[in-house]
Amino acid sequence: MEITNRITDLAGLRELYREPSTGAANKVFDTIDESSAAFIDRCPFVVISTTDGAESIDASPRGGPPGFIQRLDDRHIAIPDLNGNNRLDSLENIVACPHVGLLLVMPGKDETLRINGPATLTTDPSVLDVFTAELRRPKLAIVVEVAELYGHCAKAFRRAEVWNPESWVGHAAAPDLADIAGRQFGMEREGIRTALEKSYDADLALD
Repeated sequence: MEITNRITDLAGLRELYREPSTGAANKVFDTIDESSAAFIDRCPFVVISTTDGAESIDASPRGGPPGFIQRLDDRHIAIPDLNGNNRLDSLENIVACPHVGLLLVMPGKDETLRINGPATLTTDPSVLDVFTAELRRPKLAIVVEVAELYGHCAKAFRRAEVWNPESWVGHAAAPDLADIAGRQFGMEREGIRTALEKSYDADLALD
């Protein structure tokens, strides 16, 4: 499709917006403070954004029990690579372009924590041995150096009413993965749904 009125330079972009507040402009830190550490230690869900530095961009959800994201020191965290589909999109991107962006989400809280920085994949036993007893020892871990750490405000989650159960009723008719895959591949939905549930149970048991 043809898109008109494209914004192609920073000056043109900035003309559309007011300057950020002092608080917003100065909220970025490069170490993990006490409160951020407590958030990380309790966080069960993170979205990892990666790129190969060319045309591939990926955002992948990762989850686990509180503590599945491990703090190694005040500048580094480790995320285990748990059982998945073996496409390795995020991991291949990190090998090609070793930087990530993380969005840490806490159930029930509208504010999130963001961490950006260099990343590496490691099989170092001293790193793999630190993960919680609730999970198997991973094959490898993603170690992220904290170059930027900052809190993200609640507006997006409140606009979406993410944690408001009353709003969920309006989403009940949204297609699930079985509906989407069935349409894409011309397959019967209930068979896909049953197979997915079996695969979820089997894969999670391996964690």
